[in-house]
Amino acid sequence: MDELSERARALVDEPNLAFLATLNADGSPQVSAVWIDRDGGALVVNTAAGRVKDRNMRRDPRVAVSIAAREEPYERIDIRGRVVDIVEGDEAERHIEKLAQKYLDRDTYPGRKGAERRVLFKIRPERVDTRP
Repeated sequence: MDELSERARALVDEPNLAFLATLNADGSPQVSAVWIDRDGGALVVNTAAGRVKDRNMRRDPRVAVSIAAREEPYERIDIRGRVVDIVEGDEAERHIEKLAQKYLDRDTYPGRKGAERRVLFKIRPERVDTRP
C-alpha cells in the first residue's frame, strides 16, 4: 500500500473532479468522471448501483484514479489501487449528500434518478504518483 502525501490528500479533499478507470469484462478500459472523497488513507467513490463502473469494480477490484487540481490542471495525482470495501444502504445514501455539499454547495444531491440506490467503493492506494 502506498500512502497519500499531504498534497495528494489536499487534492482529494478539495472539490476536484477525478477520473476513475475500471476494467470491462473483455479487459478493455472504461473511464468515468467522478466525485471523490477519502476515508483516512482510502479513496471513496460513490455511484448508483447497476452503472458500468459499479459492475466493473464488483467483478475486478483493480482501478486507476487521476485527479487534477481545478486551478492548475497540470498538477495532478495518479493512483493505482484496489477496491477493498463496498458499502450500500444508509451510509452510501448519506455520503452522496456530503459530496453534493462539497462539489455543488447543496444540501441534497440533485442528480438522483427515481429509486436509484447508492453504493460506496473504498479503494486502497497501491501506487501514488504526484505531478509535478
